[in-house]
Amino acid sequence: MPEENPQKIVHVHLPKNEPFKTTLTAGNHELIADEPPNIQGGNDKGPDPYDLLLMSLGACTVMTVKMYANGKKWPVEDVYLELRHNKNHVEDCENSEQSTSKIDRIEKELIIKGDLNQEQLDKLLEISKKCPVHRTLMSDIQIESNLSV
Repeated sequence: MPEENPQKIVHVHLPKNEPFKTTLTAGNHELIADEPPNIQGGNDKGPDPYDLLLMSLGACTVMTVKMYANGKKWPVEDVYLELRHNKNHVEDCENSEQSTSKIDRIEKELIIKGDLNQEQLDKLLEISKKCPVHRTLMSDIQIESNLSV
């Protein structure tokens, strides 16, 4: 029986002859990441790290919405999501004493096509906030870093 939540492993490689172009490997899948040209050495050969973060959240969100709608047999024809990331330093500095103050802000705008009523649309919006990546980003994350030579 397959393991329910197997450990995810990805490999990331930045060779010495590349300023920032990075190869990301997950199983049989390979992606390229890079920095934009406005970052010294960036050649825009792939999405930057924040683009990849938004893509991960976006993919998980639309998959979760579609999976839920399919389970309910709701007539969802198309799911589209636009994500925006920004940092609001001024607002956060003004509210730095509040425990809810955060520098990073991600906005998700969900568009769902299909013959759905408002109650169904509201439920799908609610479900979109419960995708696993969304929940991970909203939780206390522990990152353990080690060095191997």
